[in-house]
Amino acid sequence: MVHLLPLPGSPGFGGSFAEVVADASSRARTLADAGFPALMVENFGDIPFYADRVPAVTVAAMTRCVEAVIDATGLPVGVNVLRNDVESALAIAAVTGARFVRVNVLAGTMYTDQGPIVGRAADVLRQRAALCPEVAIWADVLVKHAVPPPGLTLAQAAADTWERAGADALIVSGSGTGHAPDLDRFREVADAVPDAPVVAGSGAHPGNVADLATLCDHVIVGTYLERDGVPGAPLDPDRVESFAEAARQVGLL
Repeated sequence: MVHLLPLPGSPGFGGSFAEVVADASSRARTLADAGFPALMVENFGDIPFYADRVPAVTVAAMTRCVEAVIDATGLPVGVNVLRNDVESALAIAAVTGARFVRVNVLAGTMYTDQGPIVGRAADVLRQRAALCPEVAIWADVLVKHAVPPPGLTLAQAAADTWERAGADALIVSGSGTGHAPDLDRFREVADAVPDAPVVAGSGAHPGNVADLATLCDHVIVGTYLERDGVPGAPLDPDRVESFAEAARQVGLL
């Protein structure tokens, strides 16, 4: 995960967009040099997040950052426009050549700190078909920092997101950024939709990556790689190398 510094227009923006781009490129090169096979770019610094559509300046800034990460590494890159602006993520992918996007809520409704977020699979898949049909959609199932409506189970949400909303992979996370999910959640999703690729979306670290590798097709890691495990902090080279080594041992790298 390449966590971007606050972008222009966000409350935390530091005043230099050149610094944001340089930091994104530097993080990307560090991860590529460590052997990570793909990267995801996310506007993590833009708190508080919009629930859905972000301003035009955010789309422009993320497009430049994604382009810089691709140029710096040549790796497959994904895009996540927080909190749930997958239309903008697809537009960015269409013009930069990014290979996949992450969407927090593709189907149904989740209650979040931004208020209710409603999935828009019908619009999203039609936009993908028109702009960039080759771009994969990785969708969270009962996304972190959120609660589902009463009665919605993980298995039902997984089935709806895969079978009815058209996701290409399902992401399972813990309760928040950097929190590891109960491993039984992966088993429950796999039982509900055995053909779906499953992705670990939070909480990966050297101590659990072997278990995750037996249950997931892909693992997203961000917080552990950063200084003291603080989300958004600079990358810690020792943490990057320790995770990469553990991932290599179980065939993820």
